[in-house]
Amino acid sequence: MAKLDEYRQKIQDLLTELASYGSANGEVESQLIFDVERDHYQLVHVGWRNHHRIYGCVVHLDIKDGKIWVQHNGTEFDISLRLAEMGIPKQSIVNGFHSSYMRQFTDFAVG
Repeated sequence: MAKLDEYRQKIQDLLTELASYGSANGEVESQLIFDVERDHYQLVHVGWRNHHRIYGCVVHLDIKDGKIWVQHNGTEFDISLRLAEMGIPKQSIVNGFHSSYMRQFTDFAVG
């Protein structure tokens, strides 16, 4: 349970840091969605830019079977590497946006 709580906190810290970078024009809001009961975590952008609607998931992380799954990474940052730098073992991080076949060629968990 302590490991799970640690993973939850580190995910929330990382997404909060990413959300703090904000939007250059101030018209797009960064929203954090933390479902700590079901272990789903997202950073989404919502707003308007040049009369165009902006809505989308920037980062989506889940905790499944004791591992952090990076489901989507729409940033310039290597989220998996950042999590590892925060002390989470690479074998507890799954790049869910890669097929299971491709995951075997990374330093991270297969699933």
